[in-house]
Amino acid sequence: MDAAEIKRLDREHNLHSWSVQGALDPIVFDHGRGAWFWDADGKKYLDFASQLMNLNTGFQHPKVVKAIQDQAAQCCFCSPAFAYKTRSELVRALVEVTPGDLNHFFFTLGGAEANDNAIKIARFYTGKFKILARYRSYHGATFGAISLTGDPRRIPAEPGIPGVIHVLDPYCYRCSFNLTYPSCGLQCAKHIEEIILYENPDAVAAVFLEGVTGSNGILAPPPEYWPMVRDICTRHNVLLISDEVMSGFGRTGRWFAVDHWDVVPDMMTMAKGLTSGYLPLGAVAVSQKIADHFQDKMLWAGLTYNAHPLCCGAAAATLEVYKEEGLVDKAGTLGRTLRQELEALKERHPSVGDVRGLGLFCLIELVKDRESKEPLIPWNAAGADLALNKEINRRLLDGGLFTWVRWNWIFVVPPLVITEAELREGLEIIDRVLDFVDGQL
Repeated sequence: MDAAEIKRLDREHNLHSWSVQGALDPIVFDHGRGAWFWDADGKKYLDFASQLMNLNTGFQHPKVVKAIQDQAAQCCFCSPAFAYKTRSELVRALVEVTPGDLNHFFFTLGGAEANDNAIKIARFYTGKFKILARYRSYHGATFGAISLTGDPRRIPAEPGIPGVIHVLDPYCYRCSFNLTYPSCGLQCAKHIEEIILYENPDAVAAVFLEGVTGSNGILAPPPEYWPMVRDICTRHNVLLISDEVMSGFGRTGRWFAVDHWDVVPDMMTMAKGLTSGYLPLGAVAVSQKIADHFQDKMLWAGLTYNAHPLCCGAAAATLEVYKEEGLVDKAGTLGRTLRQELEALKERHPSVGDVRGLGLFCLIELVKDRESKEPLIPWNAAGADLALNKEINRRLLDGGLFTWVRWNWIFVVPPLVITEAELREGLEIIDRVLDFVDGQL
């Protein structure tokens, strides 16, 4: 099949996610290696998005590929009711890296399912039903996960599941409380306690937060934020759940984002970097006290492909790669270089209002005017309002760089295997495109 036939069949029969189908003109993907991929015409792209913020070990890592091949040769599937080697290998490896006593795992096929099941587990364990989540968040597209989500993609799916209440975010560049850190006193965290009190702590099961907000602007909170929220939840007998689907597995320079602040949540959800996207797998990690609850009570949760042997084999190998190649520490080291270079871009380009992030989880925010902070492209823009956004994306692709350009944000989230030279090469492409953006002001 040539590229034209692949695209024809795709457009005639496939439904792409989050898309107006008639507006699509997808790149025909051919293959990838490391931090690079090639289209069917042979054009080479440096991946600054890790595809969907999940390809942490890069394309076609030989150790992970071999683990999948070996597992397929031994056992492609068995019922999750059995105990089997690859799952036990994986839980042994996870216990070594998860914080505190998060030492029991319920496996799913991705982040959305992990978040759905975390909601259920929180409600089963506490006997309460309300869940607090943030407005600038994305937790997945299944019905429970999209209800948690604050992102505008939630709106068309409403009404969602009952009991979800949204709260405001630690977005220091655009503070909802019109305050400035650190004199703000962390009002964004205090706000969560205020809402818990309004909603009645005896009815609130959990506060559900991304470790570092991902697709809604990469918001790394001030250092006091997570410890304050942990204290609030403990005092009011509310579970604290960290969604580490995007920010986990070395992405921020630590195994999990909450590790930056020495916080142990009651539950943690994960996916994406768990297998580096090679096979679908997610998990809910729960504390010992929550696991003990289900020793003599039914866990009303299950999936046909819970802890699929192939997926567990891929995940166990992926964790070995992180450790053997020092990718978590590398993300922290390269992340410091990345932040320095992003700050330099901000100095050179008046269209850059803010740069932020942790590790290799960073973002450039574009504005029309630095003083007013008016976004270059409006929040939740669509149609003609996205013309400049699409032109920025086109110029990046023409230059050989693939990443997310969402509203007025350019994401810089490369695979953890990227070299410093490759990182700088990608930033040079962005630098040239920002010259064009400056000219539009």
